[in-house]
Amino acid sequence: MKHPFFKNYGPFKLKDLFNDLKSIDIENLNDDMVHDIKDIQTADKEHLTFFHSKKYHSQASKTKASYCITLQNLAHYLPKDCKPICVDNVLLTISQITSKFYPDATNDNFDNSVKKIEELNFDNKIKHGHNVLVGENVKIGKNCSIGHNTIIEKNVNIGSDCSIGSNVLIRNTIIENNVAILDGCIIGKKGFGFFPNKQKNLRYPHIGIVLIGENSEIGCGATIDRGSMSNTIIGKNTYLDNQIHIAHNNKIGDNCIIAGQVGFAGSSTLGNNVMIGGQAGISGHLKIGNNVQIGGGSGVIKDIPDNSKVMGYPSKDLRQFLKDNK
Repeated sequence: MKHPFFKNYGPFKLKDLFNDLKSIDIENLNDDMVHDIKDIQTADKEHLTFFHSKKYHSQASKTKASYCITLQNLAHYLPKDCKPICVDNVLLTISQITSKFYPDATNDNFDNSVKKIEELNFDNKIKHGHNVLVGENVKIGKNCSIGHNTIIEKNVNIGSDCSIGSNVLIRNTIIENNVAILDGCIIGKKGFGFFPNKQKNLRYPHIGIVLIGENSEIGCGATIDRGSMSNTIIGKNTYLDNQIHIAHNNKIGDNCIIAGQVGFAGSSTLGNNVMIGGQAGISGHLKIGNNVQIGGGSGVIKDIPDNSKVMGYPSKDLRQFLKDNK
């Protein structure tokens, strides 16, 4: 995955990356140059990756990375060309290493580069309300409108024929053509990724972005977090109702309809043509198939195959749910 909005401060010597980590015996590491840190599926021979759960053993066995941070009991899943670097806490170590490659990704303070939109040279006739602010590295297509008090912070690409509502905040996001972002949305801020510690919680750098496909609509008050290691994606022609939260790394397919107050934990994948009723909850690291329907108020804690209809907590086949609740 490319990281278009965050500067990579690599490459680093492998020894230097781990030099200040007490849990690593750096004497066993060499002076090979590592150019980036990537997830296990997109990593190449110049990259460092990580593997922390047996659930991903199939992807781990095919990785092209030269080095992988992992647990001792998972190292045997890696191919011969990928050397394991065994640690006690994979995700904590990855957080520390990612912060070296992308130190800017840990800062999510307000963007002090913003200017009033009237002061900027947009030559494609943007309709806008009062108090609209725009940051650096922002592109806005033709025939767009932006409501009152909206802030388009740094690192945003907006396609043509888009409607951005009032009191919206967007950063680190790519929005394709003909997308409507309704009032009060927050898109592209960092997700809820951190490691609890008795002295101080350690924030995980979020180096991904948000991608919103064409002809989609994001309802009022929705929050969409940018990805941590990968991107958060909303497919084309997908409609989100009001007050929806989509956590980091989720992948929502095309032509999906998601009703109000649905919440997604991180890193789940939805197929195409998925419909979800209001106030349902989707746990993290799940795979929801194509043409799935999830009833309102359901709690999804397991993968759901294609063409299923489920409801309840934990969610079960709709016919079984109705039978059990006569």
